[in-house]
Amino acid sequence: MNKIEILLKGLCIGGTMLVPGISGGSMAMILGIYDRLISSVSSFGKNIKENLLFLILFGAGGGLGMLLLARPLSAVISSYPHLMLYFFMGIVAGSLPMMYKKAEVKRIQIRTVFYLILGIALVLLLKLIPNDLLQGQSNHGVVGFIMLMIAGVVAAIALVLPGISVSYMLLVLGLYEVTIEAVSKFNFSLLIPLGVGLVLGVLGTTKLLETLMNKYPQPTYLMILGFMLGSVGELFPGVPTGMGWAFSIASFVAGTGIISIVLQLGKE
Repeated sequence: MNKIEILLKGLCIGGTMLVPGISGGSMAMILGIYDRLISSVSSFGKNIKENLLFLILFGAGGGLGMLLLARPLSAVISSYPHLMLYFFMGIVAGSLPMMYKKAEVKRIQIRTVFYLILGIALVLLLKLIPNDLLQGQSNHGVVGFIMLMIAGVVAAIALVLPGISVSYMLLVLGLYEVTIEAVSKFNFSLLIPLGVGLVLGVLGTTKLLETLMNKYPQPTYLMILGFMLGSVGELFPGVPTGMGWAFSIASFVAGTGIISIVLQLGKE
């Protein structure tokens, strides 16, 4: 993977992960950079120079994507919600065979279904978290700083796990709008504690996830597949009406087709 490719993939992931319902982890998995990202963080000390260069390039691309693409994408989704969300559903659907292949399921067993359902259930349980949990905690002071750090840790877990949207978690915590505003206005009093929590959360989560992927690959990938299936429900904008059916189906097929091409190119 060359430097330009890492930068561009980071840009795509950064641009989409602040759009509600879109998982940065899922996009990383779809674009074929997820495993490399996890290993570069959790095993950073094994090859510091190579891992540092990768993370700098990926981080630069991700940050640029957030600054340049997050608001335009949100605006397009606001203007054409059904079309865009069906498009993103198509992207997720098109990537599911790749995830199933990673799980290396030889035959369907009870435990296979169990881990899949467990992943779906964990995503659905997120809806039970009280809305606006940390609303108003973006104030200054020690308490506000600590609460924003905690929010960053929670967002990091969502960032690392495919199928769980960072933006959705920020919405649940009541910090989505203020985070978008802080990014656009470079409000470092809010971004710094969030960033500190995000770094701590990523470091802790990636090490655990890499261990699980190495020791228990099938259950881990099946649960991740469940996370991604569960995220489709979060994206679903409702049943279209009239000619909306045709346009929504076309948008879904376009998303599936595009990601299938991307995955095929990644194999070459």
